[in-house]
Amino acid sequence: MERFTKIVNFLDSAETFHGALAHFMDGPTKKVEPFFGPKDNGGDLVETSFMMQGLLAARAYFNIDDEKEKIIRDKITHIWERVEWDWYKQFPDSKFLYWHWSPDQAFVINHNLIGWNETMVTYLLAIASPTHSVPASLYYTGWANQDKRGQDYRSAWGGTKEGSMYTNGNTYFGIKLDVGVSDGGPLFFTHYSYMGYDPHFITDKYTNYFTNNKNIALINYRYCVKNPNHYKGYGDSCWGLTASDGPFSYSADEPIAKRDIGKIAPTGAISSFPYTPAESMKALKNYYNNYGKFLWGEYGFRDAFDLTHNWCSEIYMGLNQAPMVVMIENYRTGLIWKLFMSNPEIQTGLKKL
Repeated sequence: MERFTKIVNFLDSAETFHGALAHFMDGPTKKVEPFFGPKDNGGDLVETSFMMQGLLAARAYFNIDDEKEKIIRDKITHIWERVEWDWYKQFPDSKFLYWHWSPDQAFVINHNLIGWNETMVTYLLAIASPTHSVPASLYYTGWANQDKRGQDYRSAWGGTKEGSMYTNGNTYFGIKLDVGVSDGGPLFFTHYSYMGYDPHFITDKYTNYFTNNKNIALINYRYCVKNPNHYKGYGDSCWGLTASDGPFSYSADEPIAKRDIGKIAPTGAISSFPYTPAESMKALKNYYNNYGKFLWGEYGFRDAFDLTHNWCSEIYMGLNQAPMVVMIENYRTGLIWKLFMSNPEIQTGLKKL
């Protein structure tokens, strides 16, 4: 409780931009840190969404009639209710939410949010907001957009027209994929939006997202077992292509030969525990028992490793550590899912959808 009071006190008084937090903040000043360049000096709606997902789970956890816990709950409510999700539409009649806003450059980055990727949570929370909500119709006009803009966006980053309509319908390694670009993309797409939101209870006119996420994880698994590039170590106990540190640079790896460079991030398989418990446990035991000498350290598993190039990351990336902890617990007890989904605003938002 003391630790969390410190967290919410910091966030409550941190610099915000129409209620949204910055991607990076300077600890001592609580001001934005434009880490990705001068345009990155304002609000980041997607990173704000990930933070809100965690805060709302915590608000449900601190439920005792106690003054100290009440302060935590009230500050989380304030942080949540001040986010102006509707501002990030950019235009009153916009079909999309936009990722960034800068106080001196406005929507200069102009990055509209289009799925399938890690940003579903942003639309779900924007629709659920009790103070600055957006119409539920934005789910289909923005996130699941199927017009030329959506198709071009997906084709550009996916390098293929497969899944460019948001829906996919193709079969990969014997598994039919309802929604997803190419054969599902990096595995973090199935983790970030679903640490709080329980995908068992998210079903649109195209698919159920627990089933769809499970299929993406199994496609990733089967690709690594097949190992078309013949990388060292890949197999049924070493799998899970996703975004991570690498021997040459950070990259978001995918289960297709041209986007697979030979590195494995433990978070890929381990954060997929709810979807693939047997396959994930086999990978976890392999990483710890056989590779732990170089892969395991002070904060758990290091970010990634590449046996072909005899390389292991020196860092522990919070971006990848968090989903492992949360998704293991969601598999074991469903605790985080139950807490987050118990928030009345979340249930109201899903009813709107």
